[in-house]
Amino acid sequence: MTAPFFKNLDLTEFWDDSDYARKEYVSAPPDDGLIRELELGLGYRLPASYIWLMKQQNGGIPRNLNYPTSEPTSWAEDHIAITGIMGIGREKANALGGDFGSRFWIEEWEYPDIGIAICDCPSAGHDMIFLDYRECGPEGEPAVVHVDQEDDYRITHLADNFESFICGLVNDEVYDTSAEDKQADLDMARRGGFSVTLADLCTRVDSELNIEQAIREIARQIVEEKGFFALHADERSYLLYDIQFWLYTNAHPQVTQADYLKAYPDIIAFGGQFSTGGYAPAFIEDWLKARIEQREIEVHNGVLSLTAQAKAALMEKVNAAIAG
Repeated sequence: MTAPFFKNLDLTEFWDDSDYARKEYVSAPPDDGLIRELELGLGYRLPASYIWLMKQQNGGIPRNLNYPTSEPTSWAEDHIAITGIMGIGREKANALGGDFGSRFWIEEWEYPDIGIAICDCPSAGHDMIFLDYRECGPEGEPAVVHVDQEDDYRITHLADNFESFICGLVNDEVYDTSAEDKQADLDMARRGGFSVTLADLCTRVDSELNIEQAIREIARQIVEEKGFFALHADERSYLLYDIQFWLYTNAHPQVTQADYLKAYPDIIAFGGQFSTGGYAPAFIEDWLKARIEQREIEVHNGVLSLTAQAKAALMEKVNAAIAG
């Protein structure tokens, strides 16, 4: 039987069958009842091509993760990238009805309510791929667009329909700038100007402790390991989270959790040449929760502070970073 969609696409080679993809994206094929329930909840009819593809494999990470654009976005001059495709379900966080499903991005991140978010992107929420129903209406055939939270939710048309979008995805090799990107981030780690907030915080600690050199060295190590500068849930990222917290609470000793989470983006995430260019709030929230549970950060009447033992251990790590 001939497939009704994606006739020129080899679906046996389409998906990346990894443990991570199966854990985060892939659900059992949806039945018609579940499809209808989610359509009613989302307020839009899902494209037939999307439903058909999800019945072959319900969500996942394609081998080809890039789509060409005719205009620049916050991701690149000539393309966007996706992380995965949301499946039809509620079980997985990265599914249409999951914890990080379509309504989450509209209601929590204030993305425009133009349709259905179907793909997340490597920016950890700062751009997304949507099915756009503005012209066709909730029962029509939606276009596929890129929505750029970093540029006031700017919308860039990608494809006239979901099938065209899927068939137009291309491999990383087409846009492989990893060597150039790594070198740019290494240069940034060595010489990039700190944000106003970070620069000020660094002046408020003992000048004999070259905290700027320590921060730059840890950033360099992160870039060497990952190929780019980003803070996640790894050991070196946690070290930079610790340093930022110590610097901030040293200057602002009465800070609460809400105060710190509000101030955090202006330290390294945004604001200067030396920057990750964005961040995922869940990472910093998870770090803070872990440090409190580990009793490295204590809470007194809502005020956060690093324990003396944790501070001493942090200073050892800072001095080790300075020593190289």
